[in-house]
Amino acid sequence: MEEQDTCRNIISRLRNGVPPELGVERYSVGHEALLDGFRKYLLSGATSSGVIRFVSGRWGNGKTHLFRLLRNAAYDDGFLVSNVQLTNDETPLSSFEKVFSSIVRQISTPALLEQVLAQENQSPLGDVFEESLHFLGTGDRTSGGPITVEQYHTAAAKLTADRGIDNDLRKVVDLYWQTFLPDTDDEVANQRRREELMQWFSGEGRLSFWQKQYGLMKVVAKDNAKRLLQSLGAFVRLAGYKGIVILFDEAELSYSQMSRTSLRVAQNNLLSLINNLEALPGIVMIYATTPDFYSDQKHGIKTYGALEQRIGQPEDKEPRAIDRVWNVDADVYDTQAYLLVGRKIRGLYGCAFPETASRLPSEEKVDAIVRELNSLRTPSSQMSFWRELITTLVRRYDDIAEGRPDRPIPEIKDDVMARARDA
Repeated sequence: MEEQDTCRNIISRLRNGVPPELGVERYSVGHEALLDGFRKYLLSGATSSGVIRFVSGRWGNGKTHLFRLLRNAAYDDGFLVSNVQLTNDETPLSSFEKVFSSIVRQISTPALLEQVLAQENQSPLGDVFEESLHFLGTGDRTSGGPITVEQYHTAAAKLTADRGIDNDLRKVVDLYWQTFLPDTDDEVANQRRREELMQWFSGEGRLSFWQKQYGLMKVVAKDNAKRLLQSLGAFVRLAGYKGIVILFDEAELSYSQMSRTSLRVAQNNLLSLINNLEALPGIVMIYATTPDFYSDQKHGIKTYGALEQRIGQPEDKEPRAIDRVWNVDADVYDTQAYLLVGRKIRGLYGCAFPETASRLPSEEKVDAIVRELNSLRTPSSQMSFWRELITTLVRRYDDIAEGRPDRPIPEIKDDVMARARDA
């Protein structure tokens, strides 16, 4: 039943023209070489130095889809993942302390991902801390059960010995671990303390409070946030993960809404990350934005020669992991790719609604539908062909499932386009 529920969730999202958070690999085609290079060159090389890559693509042209594939590849390779939406109001790159806080809030393991997406878990890093206590104390992060005083001391000794971790970060982790000791049986008080410790990562509260309450010497601020990111990467590696993959998704033209001063601070922060990658082992950053980021003469990187020189410009070629900029607008797909995704969507629909499987078009008939849609493509369409193709196929299968008369494919396509305009 779990498999059917997964398929139904995917189909439900695709029916509305929205890529699902989970399961994109079940119908994805065309990114195999890039993903292979991501694993081979970037994830494997992140143990000795930080990595940063840039993704350029028009809105609706597959950046989000690619991010979800990268996230899954990172999980499979033993990384934690944090997906950060950069916005001008809440997480502008000009305030890296806010960006750091967002990285912390969005960190997830495969087991925690669904809770993070549903916003059911407000402190996923706290769960990582708890996992790390079991891993460093017992050698098994999935062991569960109560922690002994001896196991705590074993973990604490390893934490103290790692001098690459900031003193205050070590202290916060240690204090968090202490709430799991067997003699601290007031679970309400323990939970309150854990929540309070997590607030330190957001830069909340006066320094005097943190000094008096926990003996900490600083709060998260703009002058230490990048160093704390470095320390967080060191802690994650100590905890048995290879590092953190941070997926930065630049909100639409947020940089164009900044003041000139804020824009320069944001650009300086980005340049600083690029220039100091050797100090960020275990940190892999993928920064996705629109082509305006590179070409805008007032707000793009063209206004800052040093940054433009370090990043470069999107090239009109298929993205490769070793390139600094990945231009997803340059991806070229042949008919075989469209036919393959058509068959995959048919399989997903049959999984989601088994009672319809025998009534769905044969794979050969699905191929014919895909070819017809391909022949009806309009280069000026505001909807990407992938979205148009997948949504039209799902609507066609819905008609069959509901026992409706066959509609011409152009009619279904027009209905999909009209709904997209009204959305």
